[in-house]
Amino acid sequence: MNQFIRVKNKLKRLKRADKTYSVFGAEKHKYKLNAPLKEKAIDRFEKEFNIRLPEDYRLFLKELGNGGAGPYYGLEPLENGRYADLHYKDADDLINPGLSFPHTDHWNFQEAEFIPENEEKYFDNKWANGLLRIADYGCGMSLNLVVNGLAYGNIWVDSRVNDAGIFPDPFFKPNGRLSFLEWYEAWLDQSMDEASNQY
Repeated sequence: MNQFIRVKNKLKRLKRADKTYSVFGAEKHKYKLNAPLKEKAIDRFEKEFNIRLPEDYRLFLKELGNGGAGPYYGLEPLENGRYADLHYKDADDLINPGLSFPHTDHWNFQEAEFIPENEEKYFDNKWANGLLRIADYGCGMSLNLVVNGLAYGNIWVDSRVNDAGIFPDPFFKPNGRLSFLEWYEAWLDQSMDEASNQY
C-alpha cells in the first residue's frame, strides 16, 4: 500500500476515534489537513534557498497537505517554516534554511554560559539555520525538520526557551533519529492509542 494512502487512512481513523478532540492540540487542527501544494510552489521555495526538501516531506506537502493535522498544535504550512518564533511570526526575525544546520548532536550552552549578557547570543538564529519550523509545541518550543546539513531529513526540537538547547526529537523514539514521515506516523499511532484509551 502506498505510504501516503496508509497515513491518510490512519488520520481518518484517528478523527473518528477522537470525536471530542481529547488528544493534545486536536482542538486546534481538528484532524484536518490544508490543501496540498502545487509542485511549482515547492520548486520555487527550493530554488529560493538552493535546497531540496527531504523527499517524504516534499511528497507529503504535494499529496496530503501543506500543514494542518499533526503533532502538538499541528503542522505549519511550508511558508511559516522560516519564522524564528512560531507564536510571534515576525517577518524581520527569520531563520535561513539555505545555510547548513550546525549540529549533529544535542547542543546547548554550558552552565557557566547562562548569564544575562549571553542571552542574545543563545537565541541567535544562527543556531537554527538549516531548519524548517514544522510544528509548534507551545510555550516557545518548536519541532523542526533539518533541510540542510549533516542531520538532513531528521526531526529536531528547539527548546532554548527552557534552556534545554536544540536536540533530536526524543518523544517518539528515545535516542533515535526520526525522518518526517516516521515522526508523523508515530504521532498518529500514539494518538490512536491515547484516543482509544479514553473510552
